[in-house]
Amino acid sequence: METESQLTGPRAGFRAMTEGTAEDWAIIGADYLHSLQTVVPRVLAHLRLLADGHGGFAVDRLEHCLQTATRAHRAGRRDDYVACALLHDIGDTLCPADHPSIAAALLAPYVTEDLTWMVAHHAVFQGYYYFHHLGMDRDARDKYAGHPYYDLTAEFCAEYDQAAFDPSYPSMALEDFVPLLEQVFAAPSASPLPAGAEPVAT
Repeated sequence: METESQLTGPRAGFRAMTEGTAEDWAIIGADYLHSLQTVVPRVLAHLRLLADGHGGFAVDRLEHCLQTATRAHRAGRRDDYVACALLHDIGDTLCPADHPSIAAALLAPYVTEDLTWMVAHHAVFQGYYYFHHLGMDRDARDKYAGHPYYDLTAEFCAEYDQAAFDPSYPSMALEDFVPLLEQVFAAPSASPLPAGAEPVAT
């Protein structure tokens, strides 16, 4: 559903991109800049949706994310790592067939390559702790043996992800992570626009 500001704000006039003008693209560019500045509220809103399901685990999906991030934070991990811990399962309900890809795509413009890889591959590494109970290969992660980010991802799962299902653990509140998220999502490292083509707000 469109918000009131979206309904009343300026819009481009073209029906096909071949008809677009510089004025049209100034409008679209300004909206793009606004969307970059409002990522965190949208991320928080989607995280809150995770509280609606537990997937059979002892804690709901939001609590698992909060607990993973809290453990990483209390271990002294840097802010971008903690943000990855918080968001690693944000795609659980939206894309259960491949939830890590959702989180990795969200984080990739804002965190380093090693952390993006860690998030993108955490599910198969997490499988070390339960795949064998489902008749699967718990060592499936070893297809990545020798990869420069193998140890980082194995450690993430061992220290934080697989341990974050404890209903009695005193997790931080989602609101406690807002300043950290605002810092991490302050500006993407890459733009979808060509160099020199950054939009100018109108």
